[in-house]
Amino acid sequence: MSVTIIGISHHTAPVVEREKFAVADKDIPSILKKLRDCGQIRETVILSTCNRVEIYLTPVTTPEKAIAVAMETVFPGHDVESQADSPFYILNEPESMEHLFSVATGLDSMVLGETEVFGQLKLAYKSAVEHNTTGAILNKAFQKAFSIAKKLRCNTGIQRGSVSVASVAVELAEKIFDILKKQTVMVIGAGDTSAKTARALAGRGVQNILVSNRTYENALSLAKELNGRAVPFDQWPECFDDVDIVISSTAATEPIIDRSILEPLMQKRDWRPLLLIDIAVPRDIHPEANFVENVFLYNIDDLQTVADSYIEQRKQEISYCKRVIKEKSAELIASRPGAQPRESRQDASAGRLNPGLLEPPAENL
Repeated sequence: MSVTIIGISHHTAPVVEREKFAVADKDIPSILKKLRDCGQIRETVILSTCNRVEIYLTPVTTPEKAIAVAMETVFPGHDVESQADSPFYILNEPESMEHLFSVATGLDSMVLGETEVFGQLKLAYKSAVEHNTTGAILNKAFQKAFSIAKKLRCNTGIQRGSVSVASVAVELAEKIFDILKKQTVMVIGAGDTSAKTARALAGRGVQNILVSNRTYENALSLAKELNGRAVPFDQWPECFDDVDIVISSTAATEPIIDRSILEPLMQKRDWRPLLLIDIAVPRDIHPEANFVENVFLYNIDDLQTVADSYIEQRKQEISYCKRVIKEKSAELIASRPGAQPRESRQDASAGRLNPGLLEPPAENL
């Protein structure tokens, strides 16, 4: 039994396209159940981040039938083969295993070597395990991916420079404002990405941080940690007079800031420059906001420009990481039942769920 991956990512589509296919966290359990019960998919994991939506699956019979059902369930109305320039990709073994290991390691990320996707992948796998949609094949594949990622991060320099979308957002803010500590920052959305961005800003000297979130208790908690101030979600526009930088990353399905909202707010602040960094997918800020005088809007794809400056620092490590990933992918595939005896003796416990699920046991690269 082999692993197939169906996906769309920042490599194949811009954010204006990706946001159409984003899968909300609250919807993943029901989608996992539909895939499990469709009769064509034996195991599955769904990864949905700001830069990618990917379905990892093992088919019951043929990959073609499983792919068709998965596409209709997760991306209804879209057929991978119906258009030559489709933003979707399909990977079968060994490419699928190499891709999984590359995603876990950060080699496939917008910011090379970033660590955020590692945590997101672990949460996606945990959710699938909790909903009984994994088995022997995906359990071993994901545990192996986590193990390889940890070792490559420790033994190479792929994390040199900024290592997350959040830290790149801070780098961009520093390019606009010479001294960040003098600026007032508003963070809209107190989720994981927003919290990391806020912590990174505080680490760069920012002293005035406002945090607004739909769940006020979460805003209070993050604001307290950062010695900042929590703002009720329905009151954040009232604080714009003093704000210089806005970092927005909510789970909203429609923009929460657009031109009609910004123009009167900018007028009240005498059109003082305002930097908007939208790291949400779907986007929190309508692109027309960029046409408001003295408003500078950057979305998650724009952060790629900043990220590119760090790639040169890590290129010397990439070839080594890819070589290890290719080798370990081949070993994993060969170790399944029915493979050569020498390979099948490796890791006699393969296929059983590791009690330390999110902290796989150390093993030699």
